[in-house]
Amino acid sequence: MKDGATAGEAAIRDLAQQYCEGVYKARPEIFEAICHDRFQMTEITAEGGANFWDKASYLDRVRGRDAFPGDVSAEILSIDVAGEEIARVHLWVDVPPRRYEDHLGFVRVDGNWKLLTKVFRTMGASDLDG
Repeated sequence: MKDGATAGEAAIRDLAQQYCEGVYKARPEIFEAICHDRFQMTEITAEGGANFWDKASYLDRVRGRDAFPGDVSAEILSIDVAGEEIARVHLWVDVPPRRYEDHLGFVRVDGNWKLLTKVFRTMGASDLDG
């Protein structure tokens, strides 16, 4: 069981790193591959409201901006794999001039991990110029 959890955590960490690269480098092809067809994204606003996007809308957002130069600016804060079916990742990633806190939910479907949900908020200013 421990080996399965370790393999699951490694797979989820790899997907989280791909996710950060996709966000920072504006690479929609990464999200085409890792997002479930029913992917949903929710932004929690500073005013306490929420905005919602589906996979197609999110891909349009990523396609609509330029990549940032240099190394990806992000940090995976925690990974929690529950059994062999669901996992959660807490991370931050810069999209200058802002830093975003993301909570990602993954599900395992037909033997493959897929990003199903993203709930995020603005943490504040990025440490990067942008």
